[in-house]
Amino acid sequence: MCEYISWIEYEGKNYFITETDLQTKEGRKLLKQYNNNIYHKDVVGHGFIRAYYPELKIMGQNKECTDFSSPKNFPHEIVKQIKAGNMKFAIISDLLDRPAWAEYEKIKGTARAEYEKIKGPAWAEYKKIEGPAWAEYEKIEGTALAEYKKIEGTALAEYKKIKGTARAEYEKINGTARAEYEKIKGTARAEYEKIRGTALAEYEKIEGPAWAEYKKIEGPAFWKLFKIKKNRAKEWK
Repeated sequence: MCEYISWIEYEGKNYFITETDLQTKEGRKLLKQYNNNIYHKDVVGHGFIRAYYPELKIMGQNKECTDFSSPKNFPHEIVKQIKAGNMKFAIISDLLDRPAWAEYEKIKGTARAEYEKIKGPAWAEYKKIEGPAWAEYEKIEGTALAEYKKIEGTALAEYKKIKGTARAEYEKINGTARAEYEKIKGTARAEYEKIRGTALAEYEKIEGPAWAEYKKIEGPAFWKLFKIKKNRAKEWK
């Protein structure tokens, strides 16, 4: 896994990804692999950088740093792009001063509460459907397993009694019983997955837009505060 921020150093030049890069034809094409999610960890990774700059191939040295306590930890080109608000791929507490971070947390908290308000009932509805479906599956699977064990146990006892010539017969009975158990188990599992899948799709239909709305507020709120120079941590002003 690559960290924010990642870059590749090659022949005195630093290669990295900015939001402007993602708006190009090649950037949009690569971003589609991650459902256009700029917060995906791999969007800032070395693999993405190499895909965007194919001339690099396997050349250059992979670099990364997660210590934002000082801009000196990064190449000056990257610092310039961060300050310009052109690398809004993550939320970094070290970039803001305490009052600004508190303001961000307040905005984030309100947005998260709204998300949870929508997500909670949707998840409860999903579990209301999924729970009984799983219980029904376990009931069927348990009964089938018990039946299989009963047959297998009897066959094994018979085998032990006659031992020598009975192994093949035991394997035949055990195999048939096992196959029957797997058939019942498989059918029950498929039914459970069908019910679960429908319920999950319904949940995701509600939860997905709510999460997207939350992210739409959370990320921009941080970077909007960072854009104002007085909100930045001393080292990043």
